[in-house]
Amino acid sequence: MSKKKDGKKAAAASGEKLGAREYERELEKLHVELVKLQEWVVAKGLKVCVVFEGRDGAGKGGTIKALTERVSPRVFRVIALPSPTEREKTQMYSQRYMQHFPAAGEVVIFDRSWYNRAGVERVMGFCTDEQAQRFLSVVPAFEKLMVESGIIVIKYWLEVSEEEQTRRLTQRIDDGRKIWKLSPMDLKSYSRWYDYSRARDEMFEKTDTPWAPWYVGQSNDKKRVRLNIITHFLSKIPYEEIKRAKVVLPKRQKPEGYKEPDYPYKYVPAVF
Repeated sequence: MSKKKDGKKAAAASGEKLGAREYERELEKLHVELVKLQEWVVAKGLKVCVVFEGRDGAGKGGTIKALTERVSPRVFRVIALPSPTEREKTQMYSQRYMQHFPAAGEVVIFDRSWYNRAGVERVMGFCTDEQAQRFLSVVPAFEKLMVESGIIVIKYWLEVSEEEQTRRLTQRIDDGRKIWKLSPMDLKSYSRWYDYSRARDEMFEKTDTPWAPWYVGQSNDKKRVRLNIITHFLSKIPYEEIKRAKVVLPKRQKPEGYKEPDYPYKYVPAVF
């Protein structure tokens, strides 16, 4: 192992925060690889389903943004469903998620998923304990069917400490950019840390399978967990770079008498 890699591991183990410059440099390299993966997924017709779960404030949204900001939204689709409608409540539980499953050439990312039943629904009383237990007993078979149909299933749990969650949620109170992330339900959930811990533990015990295992990302350092998860994600899908023909811009046509019209355009004010 190189001294550089040894140094990175030592810094991570010590809890040292990753600097912005190093983070951006490493993220740029990973974005290049994600574009290569995207082209491979399309060319080979792969179907990829990625699940992100974790407590409020664990960094799911930021990690998903880092994963998707340089790829096509037509290939990488992010699904963040609201509370079920009255009609959806009458359907088979997994039905509203299944309609978003990937077709060939797609990567679908669930920002929270059918595992709501094992977590927030169970802890906050939106389902009975019997319903939660039934879910936990059938979801391994459900995910095995997904895998047998050709879907690559990758599940991530972002783990955040009590202290870091408190810091992040407190920060949202005074930040006008983030206050929308702090709902009344988040506040109720915050007070039930150990109920969520018990629900998480049982979820891992009953749904961490060889065909759809859980991968845990330590997310107290947001920058590190983003890089670690993207690196891991790339490692789970073998891909090759699709060779492209050299790109050369063609010559533009001649104006052949065209003149810009004297039209009273309504320009956006240049306030910056």
